[in-house]
Amino acid sequence: MKKYVLAIVAVILAVSAMASTSDKKSYLYAVKGTDSLYLDHYVSSVSGKRPCMIFMFGGGFVRGTRDAEGYIPYFHYLNDKGIDVISIDYRLGLKPLTTMKEMPSIKETIGMLNNAVNIAVEDLFSATLFVLENAEQWQIDTEKIITSGSSAGAISVLQAENAICNRTSSAAVLPQGFNYAGVISYAGAIFSVNGKPEWKSNPCPIMFFHGSADAQVPYEKATMLGIGFYGPKYLVKEFEKRQWPYWFYDIEYHTHSISYLPMYENQAEITTFINDFVIKKRPLTITTSVRDGDIPKRDTKFKVMDYINANFKK
Repeated sequence: MKKYVLAIVAVILAVSAMASTSDKKSYLYAVKGTDSLYLDHYVSSVSGKRPCMIFMFGGGFVRGTRDAEGYIPYFHYLNDKGIDVISIDYRLGLKPLTTMKEMPSIKETIGMLNNAVNIAVEDLFSATLFVLENAEQWQIDTEKIITSGSSAGAISVLQAENAICNRTSSAAVLPQGFNYAGVISYAGAIFSVNGKPEWKSNPCPIMFFHGSADAQVPYEKATMLGIGFYGPKYLVKEFEKRQWPYWFYDIEYHTHSISYLPMYENQAEITTFINDFVIKKRPLTITTSVRDGDIPKRDTKFKVMDYINANFKK
């Protein structure tokens, strides 16, 4: 049934994509070891300096492509709204798992996951530098660079924002004082090996989409001995306490399908976030709780091993 629904969605998105006239150009933005990393620049036809969204695809840090068919209508929609889109490659740090005969130990898995998240963030920062270097030529407003990601990509953009706020060594490559204008996360979380996430400075506005029955990326948190993922249900408590701008779109009993569904089901909300939080810089804190009667009740309580098995079990 799930495959049937996804097939229908893919057809609809493909038809929508064909109707767009967005201009796409590809660039090599970095070479890291044996990896040549490219980005696709989808150029809006709107004249003058424009906001820009840097997008990171999903795939569990194992697979995925920057130009996957399902993402293209999302990019074209943003182009139509006067926003350029930069969809980037990044190194897939968990890809070695696909060739291992046996699953690594928990300790080894944590080490690999931490590395995968860190190198994805490093690649995002490299792509951001490339965009900043070409911003004048591309007519991009450097005060309005947004990040967006799906699943592993969402983890990466949230992790990157946390790194900037904590002035980590990876974030030191960015210009002093730089921060993104906003983040849009589709089923993302922050990974920490040092307990709950800290924020040494105020984060930019963040829009979180997440389903409460997501068994792949924690909706609230999944930790063991201070190591694990902190999802939006956990993160927004701190945001609300400190009155940091955020919009939590909380969908009850929905699964990891929220890593892609909002890109075409919630375009109006995405546009509102960009207009109100990014462009107008309104200090809003919003939680939208959605209960869809067509979605059956599902288990919403998962243990750390449940997430590991859902993502890595062969």
